[in-house]
Amino acid sequence: DMYSQDGDADEPEWVKTEREQFVEFRDKNRDGKMDKEETKDWILPSDYDHAEAEARHLVYESDQNKDGKLTKEEIVEKYDLFVGSQATDFGEALVRHDEF
Repeated sequence: DMYSQDGDADEPEWVKTEREQFVEFRDKNRDGKMDKEETKDWILPSDYDHAEAEARHLVYESDQNKDGKLTKEEIVEKYDLFVGSQATDFGEALVRHDEF
């Protein structure tokens, strides 16, 4: 729905990639469309831990010395990243907890 050829014979790379993703991973019953369960699994995969992924992202982006731990200084340096994070409830956890 997002791509219209408009006379262009060459498909952009992102369209090819999305098509492959659909065929290989999303359309599990191979009927050419996504049913309710396939859509649910795509949006909220059962084998994906959102909290862990967000925590890994925060550490990866903030851990300047790459020791696997965050100091108060590293968190403050990337304050905007933490304030916008769901892991900190959009910054609320930074106010409620002394360790932050």
